[in-house]
Amino acid sequence: MRLLILASALVFATAAAAKPAPVDAPERAAGPADKIVCKRFTRTGTLSGSYRTCKTKREWERERDNVRQLNPTASCRSSVGGSC
Repeated sequence: MRLLILASALVFATAAAAKPAPVDAPERAAGPADKIVCKRFTRTGTLSGSYRTCKTKREWERERDNVRQLNPTASCRSSVGGSC
């Protein structure tokens, strides 16, 4: 009986510790473009590993625009019968 309680407590503790990854939120529009903004990201393949990246607000915006332009739904593969 104690083993069952201990096992269930361990499962619930592990589930509570696993939080979803935060979404990359845009920076505040009021700040200057040269302001340094640091963000913390979870390292892929680990539960507790993370790293911090610092860039200017302008660099974060440029990176976000590049990702939007490279959206796979707008690629040549999604067009039916089309070629690039």
